[in-house]
Amino acid sequence: MHSFISSGLLPFPVLKVDLHCHSTASDGLLSPEAVARRAADNGVDLFSLSDHDDLSGLPIAATVAGEYGMRFITGVEISVEWENAQVHILGYNFAADDVTLNAGLQSIRDGRISRARRMSDELEKKLGLSGCFDGAMRYAENPNLISRAHFARYLVEQGLCKEVRNVFESYLVPGKPGYVDHRWATLQESIDWIVGAGGIASVAHPGRYKFSRKEMRQFFDEFKQSGGRAIEVVSGSHSADNVAVFSPLANEYGFLASCGSDFHGEGESYIDIGGTAPLSAGLTPIWEAF
Repeated sequence: MHSFISSGLLPFPVLKVDLHCHSTASDGLLSPEAVARRAADNGVDLFSLSDHDDLSGLPIAATVAGEYGMRFITGVEISVEWENAQVHILGYNFAADDVTLNAGLQSIRDGRISRARRMSDELEKKLGLSGCFDGAMRYAENPNLISRAHFARYLVEQGLCKEVRNVFESYLVPGKPGYVDHRWATLQESIDWIVGAGGIASVAHPGRYKFSRKEMRQFFDEFKQSGGRAIEVVSGSHSADNVAVFSPLANEYGFLASCGSDFHGEGESYIDIGGTAPLSAGLTPIWEAF
């Protein structure tokens, strides 16, 4: 699966890695099995399924990865609130049967349906759109994980926008008609759950957060002090400028570097599974700690 790059002496392998993918266990379009098969078909060597706040897709994804001889790492993307902003913390290589981790994730999932009903009410009140809850539910294979992405797909179906990402920008982010607050995990809770289960905590796509330089450093400081060890340097939603910013920051903070496509499905993702560029030389890959 891997390619080779010449060092001037002997060629050495470059692993094809994707540690950030989603399935129908949360807000992806493909089943966990299909996501794992797609990763293998795309030549991925090291793969993680990292659904939002849910581990139910991990067993079948691991089984399929094993059938293809593809190394599989347990993963999850935890919804976190930090300084009134929503951020995502990825967990890797943890024990998926850990009681405390599973209880924590359940506590996040418990409020999603009530939040979805409130989102539907807001969309009807502010935009005159009725039936949004039922419409979004049609896209949620796992009702307990109903999310803004499912509402976005329904609103695309209704013709409000052409693409899911445009729905978020226009209707489903703070300050827009369909956004409703929810009690997510704290930064410390998310890291404690991951580390307590034997895993590594990593910041997902930091380039997406609208933090000032000062706020980003404050966030990284607290993340590291709380036990976080890695950041996603290369992401499907990162620009080349983002990579240029976060590569030196990873080294400055002593963070391990991760990469992932953040694949959700065809037509909704910036790149396909396994399509990210490799990490730059000089970074310490997170998989060296697995």
